[in-house]
Amino acid sequence: MKFPLLRLVLVSGLSGAGKASALRTLEDIGFETMDNPPLDMLETLVREQSQGPETPGNQGIGLAIGIDVRSRGFDEDMVLGTIARLKALAGVELEFFYMTADDNALLGRYTETRRRHPLASRGGRLAEAIALERALTDRLRSGADLVIDTTDLKLSDLRQLLETKFNDKAAKTLTVSITSFAFPKGLPRDADMVFDARFLRNPYYDPILRPRTGLDADVAQFVADDPDFAPFMQKMTDFLQFLLPRFVREGKKYATIAIGCTGGRHRSVHVAESLARSLSFGTAHGIGIGVSVMHRELGHTLGRKNPLVFFGQDKVGHLDHSDESDDAADSIRHRSPEIKQ
Repeated sequence: MKFPLLRLVLVSGLSGAGKASALRTLEDIGFETMDNPPLDMLETLVREQSQGPETPGNQGIGLAIGIDVRSRGFDEDMVLGTIARLKALAGVELEFFYMTADDNALLGRYTETRRRHPLASRGGRLAEAIALERALTDRLRSGADLVIDTTDLKLSDLRQLLETKFNDKAAKTLTVSITSFAFPKGLPRDADMVFDARFLRNPYYDPILRPRTGLDADVAQFVADDPDFAPFMQKMTDFLQFLLPRFVREGKKYATIAIGCTGGRHRSVHVAESLARSLSFGTAHGIGIGVSVMHRELGHTLGRKNPLVFFGQDKVGHLDHSDESDDAADSIRHRSPEIKQ
C-alpha cells in the first residue's frame, strides 16, 4: 500500500512574534492548520495523517501545527524528542521554524493590542514574562530549521516569505531574500551575507534625485553609470552563482542577502533590484531558487511577481503574488500593517 507524503510544518516561538499570522498564511496557501494541540497527542495525530492510504485527494497533503508555552504539557525536551521521531517517519517531510522578535518589538505589540502575555501572572511585569518565555524556548530556537525574526518584518513581508517557501511551485528550492538597508540603522538581523554599496556614486547629493529612490529610473541610471557598478554586479553575481548551489547541497533552504548603503534608499535599492534580475539569468547546476526583494528603509515589499529561478535550465517560472499589489501600494501611502501576534 502506498502512503501519501505529508508535508508537516511545526511553528513555535515567542508570544507576539507572529506565530498566529504565520499559521493564517499557511492556511491560505492550502495547509490544514492546528494551534496548540496537547503535546502528548501530537505524534499520534501526525502518524494518523501520514499513514492513511493514498487517494487522489490526499496526495502531498500539508499540515501546519503551532506549538508554544500555552500547549498543554509544554516541555522543551518533549518537543525536541517528538520532532526527532517525526522526522524519522517514512512519508513525512517536516520543517520546524521558530518565530522571534526583540524585547522592544514584543513590548510594543502587547501594549498596542492590550492582550495579556500567557506567562504574565496577575500584576506581573510584561518584560519578565517575555524573558521567561525566551528561557523556556531557547533550545527550540537552536533546534529550528529556520528562525524568523519579525522585529523589522511587516505582515506583508512575512506572508511573502512563507508563500515563496511553501507554495507548491516553490517546493524543493532555496528561498533567497534580497534586502536593501541603511548601515546607520543596523544590519538586517537574519542576513547570511552583507554587501556594501557605499563606494558607488551617491544620488543623495543631487538635489533632483535626493527625494527619489532606487526604484525610479533616473536614480537607477545614475547608479548604473558609475564605472564601478557593472564590475561589482558581475563579480557579486558570479560569486552567488558559485555559492548558492553549494548551500543547497549542504541542505540549506533559506538565504538572506543584504545590500547596504548610507541611507538605504538609492544605491542599495538599485543594486538589490539588479541582483534579483541577474540571478534570474544565471547558470549553475539545475538548482531551483525562489527570489524575493525587500527594501527595509522604503517600508514596503514590492507588490509584483517574484521570479522562481531554475539555474542551469532554460526556464523561469513565477510565483503569483499579484494579490499583494494593493498591499504594496497601501504601504507607500500608509504605514504597513504590523504583525500583531
